[in-house]
Amino acid sequence: MMKKILWINPVTTDAFDQIFADEFGKIKQPDTIVDVVSLSKSAGPHHLEYNSYELMVMPELLTTIKKAEADGYDAAIIGCFYDPAIRAARELSQKMVITAPAEACLHVATTLGESVSIIVGRKKWIPEMKENVHKYGFADKLASFRSLDLGVHDFQKDHAETERRIRNAAIAAIEQDGADVLVLGCTIEFGFYKTIQEELGIPVIDASLAPLKYAEFLVEIKQRFGWSHSKLVGYQSPPELEWAACLR
Repeated sequence: MMKKILWINPVTTDAFDQIFADEFGKIKQPDTIVDVVSLSKSAGPHHLEYNSYELMVMPELLTTIKKAEADGYDAAIIGCFYDPAIRAARELSQKMVITAPAEACLHVATTLGESVSIIVGRKKWIPEMKENVHKYGFADKLASFRSLDLGVHDFQKDHAETERRIRNAAIAAIEQDGADVLVLGCTIEFGFYKTIQEELGIPVIDASLAPLKYAEFLVEIKQRFGWSHSKLVGYQSPPELEWAACLR
């Protein structure tokens, strides 16, 4: 069956929209349609490295989720490794599957190995990301976080330097922390997993590719078996009239 998936870059820049769209076109299943959007071009954060920036984008992010469902999408991916507003998005969605990079990567990584290290840009990111690891139930699988001392918009400036830093962090994670699976903990760390994986001989999970494949899987099991987000407890939706009133 056809699967229609929306990748949402939850930032107010479209700098990476076309790049993601091109990469997804190479790896998606033949029956999958993938669209990529970012938030409106009004003033707002171009990255979510700070918790305060996350809060700034949440109203428009949630509105985008509601619109995606109304437009007939089967799944939406919130394209930031912080997984911002994932629970809230699942509340608002009546039938659309919702996922995000950290959740997807951790499910894949912990299936492929015993001990996972997450390679991130800055130490600033680690506390919130570590909270998510615990929240998702994978604390006992976490070997370490390793920081590259790079911001979101630094990864793609000098590919050779970024690759060097990832390689060094990866070797340290394996040799010092006992990792046997690595996760690149930012969606903008794209383009590096394959070389590092081939050199080191262990799985290296790309934070933009994994959630797309995970979303395809979630849509497929929903279409075939009816398995989707339960509305009985935590993902129970707010009353539509109440939600609409909040937008006025």
